[in-house]
Amino acid sequence: MERSTRRMGVEEELLLVDPDDGTPLGLAPAVLPAAADLDGEMRAEQVETGSIPHDDPGALAADLRRRRADAARAARISGAAVAALATSPVAPGPATSVEGRYGRILERFGRIASAQLTNGQHVHVEIASREEGVGVLDRIGSWLPVLRALSANSPFWQGEDTGYASYRSLVWARMPSAGPSRVFGSVAAYDEAVAAMVATDTIVDDGMVYFDARLAAHFPTVEVRVTDVSLTVDDAVTVALLARALVATAAAAWAAGAPPDTAPVEALRLAHWRAARAGCVASDGETGVLVHPVTGRPVPAPEAVAALLDHVDDALGDDREAVKAGVARVLDGATGAAVQRAAFASGGLTAVVRAALVDP
Repeated sequence: MERSTRRMGVEEELLLVDPDDGTPLGLAPAVLPAAADLDGEMRAEQVETGSIPHDDPGALAADLRRRRADAARAARISGAAVAALATSPVAPGPATSVEGRYGRILERFGRIASAQLTNGQHVHVEIASREEGVGVLDRIGSWLPVLRALSANSPFWQGEDTGYASYRSLVWARMPSAGPSRVFGSVAAYDEAVAAMVATDTIVDDGMVYFDARLAAHFPTVEVRVTDVSLTVDDAVTVALLARALVATAAAAWAAGAPPDTAPVEALRLAHWRAARAGCVASDGETGVLVHPVTGRPVPAPEAVAALLDHVDDALGDDREAVKAGVARVLDGATGAAVQRAAFASGGLTAVVRAALVDP
């Protein structure tokens, strides 16, 4: 089977830091005007980039590298650097007040919002219709914890090793609208669920429906939101290709009338905790333990990853060997979390940040 023609786009949240000691710097208001394609985030220590849609992974990689470099150059004008870290190893200062939508979120959710100095990678995958999109959402839930584990890039928080591979996942999960979603069965049921959430007047708008995967509000895409921002562009592209293959596989299953995912949300939450805790490589360097997406039982991470690769094999097509190489690199100990811990062992927290700096 040839490469999927479904286009994919990637949003990356990045950390603004002092290039010397790694302290997060709340300079986004000064940095954003210096680059054409940067957006702000919940905290002023963050910026966000977003690629255009691509069907070719090489073009996506080039786009992400350019946007990371643009962000780094814009940050340098203000005396900052950009780091591809999902949490800050060095403790930040208090959150600065912001206006607009993020200001309303900070006011409503208090500490759990102001603590959201976390950076994710969101993958948008093209769909033919909202009906197909809901069919996809109903069939990918059990596979997303494995994707989370492969992307783990946040072991440090407030100056300490948390013992987690993706501590960002735990911080993000404090938001009451975040996490896995149930099987919907129809667009009407999906829309009713979103409307019911908004009607509680708890979240400020439907953009705060933080499902692990959701229908994008403004694009014809499924947005996969579970992963940490990747340490490298190569890792980001591997994650994007796996997300695209998951969507394509689920769409084909929906079109063929295959039943939806049967894993209960309660079990999915535990599978995501497993993925966040150990990732593919635990803090002691041993192989992590994940929940198998089919059996629901704990297995060594390579077994769960092999199941994912087998599940999406047809959809990977011409990208198969590149994805397998990227996954093998991660399983050999090159997860972002493992690289961060190795840097810490050699030079402390400052070395962790420096290992993640983006070249302008």
